[in-house]
Amino acid sequence: MELIAFYIFSVIVTVSAVAVIVARNPVHSVLWLILSFFTAAGMLVLIGAEFLAMLLVVVYVGAVAVLFLFVVMMLDVDFVELKQGSLKYWPFAVLVGIAFIAEITLAGLSREMGQNELFNPMPGAATNAEAIGAVLYTQYFLLFQLAGIILLIAMIGAIVLTLRYRPDIQRQDIAGQTARRRADATEAVSVEPNKGI
Repeated sequence: MELIAFYIFSVIVTVSAVAVIVARNPVHSVLWLILSFFTAAGMLVLIGAEFLAMLLVVVYVGAVAVLFLFVVMMLDVDFVELKQGSLKYWPFAVLVGIAFIAEITLAGLSREMGQNELFNPMPGAATNAEAIGAVLYTQYFLLFQLAGIILLIAMIGAIVLTLRYRPDIQRQDIAGQTARRRADATEAVSVEPNKGI
C-alpha cells in the first residue's frame, strides 16, 4: 500500500511541478505549487517524517500564500475585475482541495496499514517530533546553538550593511522623548469668546 501511495504521490508532484511552469495564469500557478507542496508533505508522512511534513506545509504553503498576497497588493490590480473573475477559479480550487483531502487520506491509510516500526527513527520516541527534539537538544545541542548564533549574526550583518544615514529621513530621538516636559508639549492659548484659534 505504501509503495502504491508513493507512486501516486510521485506522479502528482511531477505533474503539479510541471503545471507550475506551464500555467499561464498566476493564480493557477500558485495553486499548482501549493498542491505540489502538499503532495511532498504527504510523501514525508509516508516515510515517517511527520514533523518535516508539517514544517513544509506551514512554512512553504504559508509563505507562498503571503508572498502571493504581497505581489497582488504591490501590483496595480483592478480589484473589481479580480473579484468578478474569481468565480471562474472556484472549480479549479475545489478540485485542488479534493486532491488535498484524498492525499491526506491516502497517506494516513498507507501509514496505518504499513509496517510503522520500519519508519520509526528512534525506538524510544513516541513521535518524529519527539525524536528530533531529543537528538537536537542532547547530542547536537552545541551545534544547534551555534547555528542559531550564526543566523543571528547574519541577520544583524544584513541590517548593518543596509542601514545608511540619510539626512532627509526623520529619526526618533528617544532621549529627547523621555526627557520631554509637559511645558514642551503643550501650549496654553487664550481664546476669545465666539472666536476660533
